[in-house]
Amino acid sequence: MDLTWLEDFLALAETLNFSKAAATRSVTQPAFSRRIRALENWVGTALFHRTTHQVSLTPAGEHFRSEAGNLVRGLQQLRRETAEASRRHVSRLSFAATHALSFTFFPRWIRNEDTGFATESVTLSSGTMEACGQMMLHGDVQFLLCHDHPASQSRLARPGFSSVVVGDDVLIPLSAPLPSGLPKWSLENQAEARYLAYSDRSALGRIVADWITRCDDAPPLVQVFTSDLATTLMSMACGGDGLVWLPKMLAGDQIDRSRLVVAGSNRFFIPVHIRLYRSTSRLSPMAEAVWSRLKKLETDGTPHQAASSA
Repeated sequence: MDLTWLEDFLALAETLNFSKAAATRSVTQPAFSRRIRALENWVGTALFHRTTHQVSLTPAGEHFRSEAGNLVRGLQQLRRETAEASRRHVSRLSFAATHALSFTFFPRWIRNEDTGFATESVTLSSGTMEACGQMMLHGDVQFLLCHDHPASQSRLARPGFSSVVVGDDVLIPLSAPLPSGLPKWSLENQAEARYLAYSDRSALGRIVADWITRCDDAPPLVQVFTSDLATTLMSMACGGDGLVWLPKMLAGDQIDRSRLVVAGSNRFFIPVHIRLYRSTSRLSPMAEAVWSRLKKLETDGTPHQAASSA
């Protein structure tokens, strides 16, 4: 049995789409399908129901999924620890963080004396929430840092993963100002507003999209542009192309310089947590020590880093 087969299985279990999973694994769909068949032959039973229009896990597949992720992450962790022992390197902490958090929250957070990180022991990979999630699922990183909202559940909020809240922020609807200082695009007293949207690969995209579906009093939003990156959307908003919900930590400087103004009352604000995820599989001694410290900070009620500190 090849470890690659397990990683293929997890990709398909996540997407339930052969073409998307094959693209994620950087392999052709026919080759990907053959590898899934090889895994099923090794297991001795079908792991997926296949129909013309959809793919779903069989009961055996559901059971296999519950253990396969831990096995892959455990093997990846064993590989890292063995390599560290062989090279006599100091232990390192590996993080994945979404783009916005990687250059707003993360640098200040790891320097915070309460967390106790040694920055020379930290590696950071940045990407969309979808990409970061894949890194975590495949055991390529020990921790994942992302925005979180209770009504928009993360794909990692399931057995096999644990999390801790390490910060708070708020998503604010923002627009370029008119000469009068009022927002060019507003959620108040406007027939419709041009809207700059996050893609569904973005954690912020899922949070904002879920919030909009529950909001009863916002005007119709005309989606005119989509991007994975909050910084790209912020640049478009500064240029007057539409309104966008941005983390206060990211947009604070543009607000202070009056390049962006609030486009609606605080009933349109979306409070969010900044959450750190880990696998429940055993991590390195250094990573486990860091996790214990962060859990204690949460239990003790130590104030989080918040948007007002930006």
